[in-house]
Amino acid sequence: MPYRYRVLILLCSLTTLTYLDRICISIVGVRLKADLGLNNEQFGWVLASFSFAYALFEIPSGMLGDRIGPKAVFIRIVLFWSLCTAATGFAGGLISLMVIRFLFGMGESGTYPNILIVISRWYPVQETGRSLTWVGIGSQIGSAIAPLLIVPLAINYGWRVPFIINAAIGIVWVTACYKWFKDFPSELKKISPVELSLIESNRRFSTTQHLISWKIIFRNPTVWGLMLMYFCCQCSNYFFITWMPVYLQEGRHFSENAMKLITTLVFVVGIGGFLSGGLMADILSKRFGLKYGRRAIGVTGLSCCGLLIFMTAIFNQPVAVAACIIGANFCFAFSVMISYAVCADIGRNNAGTVTGAMNFFGQTGGLMVSLFFGKIADLMHNFNYPLFLLAAITCCGGLLWLLIDPTRQLKNAI
Repeated sequence: MPYRYRVLILLCSLTTLTYLDRICISIVGVRLKADLGLNNEQFGWVLASFSFAYALFEIPSGMLGDRIGPKAVFIRIVLFWSLCTAATGFAGGLISLMVIRFLFGMGESGTYPNILIVISRWYPVQETGRSLTWVGIGSQIGSAIAPLLIVPLAINYGWRVPFIINAAIGIVWVTACYKWFKDFPSELKKISPVELSLIESNRRFSTTQHLISWKIIFRNPTVWGLMLMYFCCQCSNYFFITWMPVYLQEGRHFSENAMKLITTLVFVVGIGGFLSGGLMADILSKRFGLKYGRRAIGVTGLSCCGLLIFMTAIFNQPVAVAACIIGANFCFAFSVMISYAVCADIGRNNAGTVTGAMNFFGQTGGLMVSLFFGKIADLMHNFNYPLFLLAAITCCGGLLWLLIDPTRQLKNAI
């Protein structure tokens, strides 16, 4: 197996672990709230603590990876978040839980910007799309297996035990990364000269480019379009990975086992969304060019996602509700990784910083959803009202793709 494919397995396992840890608190949300005496608004503050810290440290972590390399940042990220994941299992109340989740968000920040750095260094341009597809699939794998792993553990041993087990898995990943992974393919002694030449002759990273300040990055109109679009995009994503399990149980009165099955199906079908989105992105970009190929995927995916979220709120039949949620996440997965491809398109050696800026705005969207969803549900005594606002925001994200031009590289990057 070529070494760049082995690196892709490492990256895919990282995003799998990221979402396994991130969604854990949502899967046990009903049990956690009952044990600690939290209402929906308070639980929203717990979820928002993670999003706030993630947003706050996303740009610095991306810039750090551009400067010192992704390996050291990966090790820092996974070690710190594993410690905080374990600590979540020992939380005794609202304040301690908010502090721990804030530290967890701080630890996990920078994961995706540094993955983009690896993609720009380790893969030829023609493999960027499929590499990002598999990175995205890792997030769906983690989210899909989480209910199957966490719900039985929570039922038999309590909601705290899954956090301890997830932390141990993180330590295993850090050990593998430390012993094997390298920042550049040229640093790996066992890589073949043919593969090394293939990578270095046709990749986004270039020795003729230099790092630029974030001030120059923020002057690019496409960067602003990306950031605003990703704000809307992550609003829908955070519903799936934070409030959806609680919504299904408390808002739609599904049993815990039914919630487990639906949640798993949501993210298993999401894998198909990533695969089809990556395939269509390559086909449309070759036929219509990078600009219109990227836009077509983004507009279609997010707009359909917003429409299906709206339909989730208005339908009453359990089967229809489940089908709409599953379809909405498929559409989200169809379009989301094309955002990261644009970061590589325009950022090149500054891909980590551009991705950090985009993800910063995305996490502020996640922060907003974490807070408003529970607050509106409590005020209106209805879990469907927040979905109407969420659907409108997601559709706006689809329209914002019309402002994004992946052919406009950052000035002074060459």
